[in-house]
Formats: sequence, C-alpha cells, structure tokens
Amino acid sequence: MREPDHYSYAVYADPAMAERFDAMRFSGPIGRLIADTQERQIAAFLAPVGGRRILDVGTGTGRAAIALAKRGAIVTAVDASAEMLEVAQRRASEASTSVAFARGDAHRLEFPDRAFDAVVCLRVLMHTPDWRGSLRELCRVSSGRVVFDYPSLWSAAALQAATRRVAHKFNRSIEAYRVFSSSAVARALQAEGFRVTGEHRQFVLPIALHKYVNSEAWTRRVEGAMERGGLTRLFGSPVTIVAER
Repeated sequence: MREPDHYSYAVYADPAMAERFDAMRFSGPIGRLIADTQERQIAAFLAPVGGRRILDVGTGTGRAAIALAKRGAIVTAVDASAEMLEVAQRRASEASTSVAFARGDAHRLEFPDRAFDAVVCLRVLMHTPDWRGSLRELCRVSSGRVVFDYPSLWSAAALQAATRRVAHKFNRSIEAYRVFSSSAVARALQAEGFRVTGEHRQFVLPIALHKYVNSEAWTRRVEGAMERGGLTRLFGSPVTIVAER
C-alpha cells in the first residue's frame, strides 16, 4: 500500500534531488562502471531487445529507459515523482530517444495484465513501503520477463542498511532501505508464477569504499580477485536478476 509520507515519495519529490540524482549515484569512474555494467546486463537479460514492449517502473531520471530505447525497445516509463520525470523527459530529448513517460506508482500500475513483454525495475523494491505488493504488480503486467535489483542480505550493504534505519529515526529524509535474501525473492516470484533464470552480482566490497578509492583499475583488480575466489557469488551486491513465467 502506498504511504504518501513515506521517504521514498518525499525525497524524490524534491526538484533539487531530481537534478542531482545522476551525479550522486553515477558520476566518477565507479558510478559510471556501476551504470554501464548494469545497463549491459539488463540488455543481456532481455535480449533480443529490439521491438520489445518494455515497462520501466520507478524510472527516476530515465537512465534505463533511455538505454533500452536506444537499443530499439518500445519503452514506457513510470515514476511517482513528477520532478524526476521532468528530468527524465529532458534527458530523453537530449539523447534523441523516444520514451513514453507517465506518472505511476509501483504499488498500483495502471496497465492491463500482461501488457508488456518485459518489466524493468531498478533501485525501487529496496525503498517501496510494500515490496511484495510492488513485485506482484511487476509480474502482473509482464507477459514474459521481469528484471529488477536489490541489495543482498549477505553483503556489506546489510551493514549500511542497518545504520541507515537507525539514522532514519532521527532524520526522516534518510533513505532507510531494506535488504533481501535470495530465498525470499525466489518465493515471492514463485507465488506469481515466475522463476529466477539469471542473476548478476556486482561488488563484494562496499560501493562507498570503491568510490572513496575512486579508481576503476583498482576496483576491477580487487573485485576480479574476489570473483575468481568465489566470493562474489556468495556476497556480491547489488544483485540484478531476471525472472520468467
């Protein structure tokens, strides 16, 4: 159920936040590495992308929607924040891409059952008041695939999430996001008739540490060693998955 006063609505209704959103998350070598890696992974999960009807839920500033449209997808993108959509529309225009943007809430999507070939939802379920209800909606409107991400319960993100939950009690604007276990996600998907068919995990070490070092070469070297040692498969986060009917 939507909670109008929930931080996930209030924070992103701020025009200043909308303008600086991309710079906060995707600037610098590590931010670009995160964005580029996830963009390629999503395209691989949805291949072939060209001609597919794709819904991007919680599009924010439209990064994923624009990337998919550039690859030939027919993209509809929704977000609860009019301020974020304004930035997304401008970015799409600057990129000369066609995306149908509209206000919409992950808890109650205004589309018929199985209206899209695939649904994408990034950095959303970790914040929504009712993540299971939101996931149910993603599955309802998809005829085939759902792609989304989440911070793993068994990762460094869990410590940051716990810290943020405490801080949120004193400052309501702090994003007190949740973390997920892969088993809980799999069960929620199974209840909607979907099963996980692909998974990608990104970092073992905290993203904040990578951004502090601020070296793509260092990040690739260290995380590459973690992956070869089998640690990424166990503790990597964020986790991006594709599920199919």
